[in-house]
Amino acid sequence: MTAVTSTLHTTAAEALASALPTAVPLVAVAQPGGPSPDLQARAADAVVASFVGGVSADLAVVLLDLAAITAAGGVDSGLVSVADVLRPSLEAAVAPLGAGVLGEGRRDSAVALVADPEAVVFALTAAGQPMGWVAIRIRENGTVAEPVAVAPVLTTGNLGRINSVEMTLTVEIGRTRMSVRDVLGMEPGAVVELDRSAGAPADVLLNGRLIAHGEVVVVDQDYAVRITKILDVAETV
Repeated sequence: MTAVTSTLHTTAAEALASALPTAVPLVAVAQPGGPSPDLQARAADAVVASFVGGVSADLAVVLLDLAAITAAGGVDSGLVSVADVLRPSLEAAVAPLGAGVLGEGRRDSAVALVADPEAVVFALTAAGQPMGWVAIRIRENGTVAEPVAVAPVLTTGNLGRINSVEMTLTVEIGRTRMSVRDVLGMEPGAVVELDRSAGAPADVLLNGRLIAHGEVVVVDQDYAVRITKILDVAETV
């Protein structure tokens, strides 16, 4: 774990603690040596979420009294879930990680996450009294760790609102670098040599980010691209 990553863990935990709706301010204190037996026993009932961006993360909030947090949030009618109450706190936690998408939080088991050696556990205390824990596992450069029992990033909940948003899909068959003199000297019939061989797969980019490889084909006299491989997050970096 790099020093930068360690700082991000601490910054994220402190931001979450300060945003939790409690009667008294909470303090996040790193717990070296892994999860305590008490946390391991209580981690089966947590609020978990995942964040995907240039720096990605998995988060789990384990509170000793979830009902009190819901009441403190002013939504003790039962119409709003505790995950919804903690949503602003989770958003505050991932804000230091930069641009990205925070998946829908939900109440689920975080046993695997808190036990992961890559996760950093912080105790949440109020006036010296234990209130719960937050576990944060940061995945630098968008690399994806092994699946654990945390909320999936792509959901049909809040993210469904942006399903109709248009994005730019670009197919790139190659690149080259040219001097200004060469560019100004171009004329009809000039040949520009690209950096890949004939028959090599084309790159498919979504908003400038590489997401797949494909081959250029002709469909009804129009150019199209047939997708041959979808890249996972680690391969797109």
